[in-house]
Amino acid sequence: MDLRKLKTLIDLVSESGICELEITEGDGKVRIVKGAGAGSVAYAPPPQPAYAAPAPPPVAAQAAAVATPEPESAPEIAGHAVKSPMVGTFYRSAQPGAEPFVKVGSSVTEGDTLCLIEAMKLLNEIDADKTGTIKAILVENGQPVEYGQPLFIIE
Repeated sequence: MDLRKLKTLIDLVSESGICELEITEGDGKVRIVKGAGAGSVAYAPPPQPAYAAPAPPPVAAQAAAVATPEPESAPEIAGHAVKSPMVGTFYRSAQPGAEPFVKVGSSVTEGDTLCLIEAMKLLNEIDADKTGTIKAILVENGQPVEYGQPLFIIE
């Protein structure tokens, strides 16, 4: 399904009085459910053909998950964390090869641009929500980020 059409459907659900919308188009199915103030989307991939290999039993999946060691978490840095307001791709500068917006040790004031996050082919400026000094940059340039993921520490 076209991303513009999907965005339009999400906007329609969020602005209307309906709580849920399910659309089947071709082999794909999209279900949009309005939660607490924001729309959420669930995409169901096309059904698998009858000749597809069966999924492994749940016990094997649990055993594999238990055998995988937990990654060590990075030590927490004290200060104010600027978090990602969306899912997308993190960029430190406006163009490849350009000077980054901020570096560790840079002084910022509230409203200064810290980075860009590309989401659905749109570049969104992420601004400082606090005045201070950049103590740490927690994401590498070009790395995907999740909603609520800490990006910077301001002291």
